[in-house]
Amino acid sequence: MGSTAKRWKRFAPLFLLMLPGLVYLIINNYLPMFGMIIAFKDINYTSGILGSDWIGFKNFEYLFKTSDAYIITRNTLLYNGLFIFINTIGAIGLAVLLNEIRKKFFQRFYQSIIVLPHLISMVIVSYLVFAILGSDTGLINKSILPLFGLDEVAWYSSKQYWPYILTIVNIWKGIGFLSVVYLASIISIDTEYYEAATLDGATRWQQIRTITIPIIMPVITMMTLLAIGRIFYSDFGLFYQVPMDSGVLSETTNVIDTYVYRALMNLGDIGMSSAAGVYQSIVGFVLVILSNYAVRKFSKENALF
Repeated sequence: MGSTAKRWKRFAPLFLLMLPGLVYLIINNYLPMFGMIIAFKDINYTSGILGSDWIGFKNFEYLFKTSDAYIITRNTLLYNGLFIFINTIGAIGLAVLLNEIRKKFFQRFYQSIIVLPHLISMVIVSYLVFAILGSDTGLINKSILPLFGLDEVAWYSSKQYWPYILTIVNIWKGIGFLSVVYLASIISIDTEYYEAATLDGATRWQQIRTITIPIIMPVITMMTLLAIGRIFYSDFGLFYQVPMDSGVLSETTNVIDTYVYRALMNLGDIGMSSAAGVYQSIVGFVLVILSNYAVRKFSKENALF
């Protein structure tokens, strides 16, 4: 008993420090799981959640029976798959370049510059994009295209351009934060590895390929698996606010999140909206399990679990 009391006394400050975060985790992440029941009920505000009628999977039928089901699923998967691929490669390359900067001032300056877009609200980003693409006062239409003798483009009614526009905006906004995560891993690598490689005559590229990338591979795998787990979720602001909710662009900008939002605003059916959230969560969970299983087949050390 005495040793147990001493152990508790020793670690009590750590438990107290952990308590606020644990309370927040329970309230923010676990209590809302009770709301999953809404996906299987015909919500009646008078009866409440528990008193509403149980309707099984009828709320899920809305997502799968609609004529737009293929389009929104295709867009969600293809966009997020492309974002994961480009952002991962770009962030690793950017982190390697930042690590090559030897002066601390410039390294911190460039880190701040590339992380800044991640901190900007998507509402502000949407107006920045509009300032560039707008028909009346847009930078491209009024300043750049005339230099090359080209006609103005109605960007907000030309759906063929938006897969590229959304990809560029996503890279600009998200690649900086991810590169800092990888940079932190690169900085923690013992310099003796590089010194030994230099003595053996390895070039800088060979050092990156044989030392840097293999050592940070567990971090790359973890970040990629987490991104795959959210492949059925989309950045709502990117797909709704940046295109300015233009109906003409819906074929290339409509994803599951924006579709459910529009349906919720038009129908007010929170059961259907909840069903979409449950569907996204379950698919994401399954994808993480399968992806982690595939990683374990090739390298158990890099797997999450």
